[in-house]
Amino acid sequence: MLAQLFEQLLQNPINWALLIGTIYIVRSYLSTEQEEIPPPQHPETSVFKAYTPKELTEIEGIKSPKIFMGVNGKVYDVTPGKKFYGPEGPYGNFAGRDASRGLAKHSFDEDMLTSLDEPIDTLSDLTVEERESLRGWEEMFSGKYLTVGTLVNEH
Repeated sequence: MLAQLFEQLLQNPINWALLIGTIYIVRSYLSTEQEEIPPPQHPETSVFKAYTPKELTEIEGIKSPKIFMGVNGKVYDVTPGKKFYGPEGPYGNFAGRDASRGLAKHSFDEDMLTSLDEPIDTLSDLTVEERESLRGWEEMFSGKYLTVGTLVNEH
């Protein structure tokens, strides 16, 4: 009786198509190898700490794989923006340095960087417009990059 029912079902071409589709799906499901999922990749983490200007110069994308940059007393990990802040990038001279004055004045000149032998630039001579520009840069950095520390003078 079961054989007759099966024979009647297969007389209709639509049933043939459904049977072939079902066999294909079941076979595909059963023969699929388990896809090996790689473990999650965690980026190197950074400890939030106080950096002196000299310590900051060590994290500039050449001696270190990371790139840190100081902006208005905060230190940001700008490594994800390596094409901009890395050694060959347009902002490369700010890598591992306090970029506050240069950003405020929209200048990438080397003379915008405070000497490592001097205290951190107080930026006291900036105009209102330059301070506003620096605040805009700081907002951009804090929204885009991880804050990893503060910039402090030598102890």
